[in-house]
Amino acid sequence: MNIQHLDKADSGNKEWTEWNRLRIFLFFLIGHVYHCHVGQHWGLTGQSDTKSRIQELREMTPIRGNFAGILVITLNYFIQSSASYNPHRAEPSKPKKLQYLLEPPVQVEVAGRRGDNVTLPCILRIKPNHYKIKWTKLDPEHLGQQNIIMISNANAFKPYGPVGRRASLLRAHTMDASLLLSHLELGDDGRYQCELINGIEDENIVITLRIEGVVFPYQSQHGRYKFNFHEAELACAEQDGMLASYSQLYRAWTEGLDWCNAGWILDGTVHYPIVHPRPVCGGNLPAGIRSYGPKNKNHDRFDAFCFTSQIPGSVFYITGAFSYDQAVYACKRQGSALALVGQLYAAWRFQKYDQCNGGWLKDGSVRFPIVSPRKRCGGVPEAGVRTFGFPSKTTHLYGAYCYR
Repeated sequence: MNIQHLDKADSGNKEWTEWNRLRIFLFFLIGHVYHCHVGQHWGLTGQSDTKSRIQELREMTPIRGNFAGILVITLNYFIQSSASYNPHRAEPSKPKKLQYLLEPPVQVEVAGRRGDNVTLPCILRIKPNHYKIKWTKLDPEHLGQQNIIMISNANAFKPYGPVGRRASLLRAHTMDASLLLSHLELGDDGRYQCELINGIEDENIVITLRIEGVVFPYQSQHGRYKFNFHEAELACAEQDGMLASYSQLYRAWTEGLDWCNAGWILDGTVHYPIVHPRPVCGGNLPAGIRSYGPKNKNHDRFDAFCFTSQIPGSVFYITGAFSYDQAVYACKRQGSALALVGQLYAAWRFQKYDQCNGGWLKDGSVRFPIVSPRKRCGGVPEAGVRTFGFPSKTTHLYGAYCYR
């Protein structure tokens, strides 16, 4: 406890002591009044003359009124005191004023897409004689050295972990400690801390990196609610994505994602987003993110909400009435392969890909992307990727979506 905290504690103790002293004084006052003016008229003085007691009781009336008045005032004071006094009341903590690092704008957020290069700003105001800069990714589920990206001093830096291999210091000038991240990946989304280490005067700032992307619901080909958490993670990875974070799911909901099946997200909780409330999707609850909370990652089973971002290649459609195997061959002849679900969503979102024909994808599902909704293309007024589910692979009805 520092001197300032001790002063606050001493002040609180003084206040409490003064209040107790006043309370004790008032209780003594009430007792004295009671003894002098009430007790003597109820046989406590040894008097036995009935007429004298009756006369004294008559004379007692104004005294009892004064006593009642004192009692009311006293109780009123106690009530007001107990309502206004709290010996444990907390004072709002003030953020530590930065001495060496430049205070960033409020809620700094840097945005980028998969494959981009971004800079996370960190500028020194004053350069100490001896210091280090440590960049860390703040990840509440994985604490330890693997969170450290880089430690540097004025002359050199040392990278750590998989992110560190893609990181370097920008060093645009002598006071620049900004972090340059190259070839962004989906998992780079999150909060980063730039910490100046200078003995006991360490200080830091936090920057948020947001990967721009799209969230898509994904279901097993065997039906609804078939994934435990680990299977959901694998399913998203196989479709060129990863499990979405809660913030990514929330942003997708604000952009119109409406899905009535619950799915795993990155932190092991289960949710589903509803834009248009309806009886079969949670009854009359208002629109929002419906939550089942944390679930058993090994035993509980749901669908998945996956997240992906821009792709380096492109998706294209081959017209035909193919079986699944014929669709595979059709893409191969074009020097490509059947597209993944995440690749089709990325093409729809970032390349504005619009195709009003169902086509096979690598996972055996049939889908088509719609940017400009129209009656003959699914009949749904919102843009999105429509699905026919997982038809029999011998069905000769659909074209092929290829990726290269």
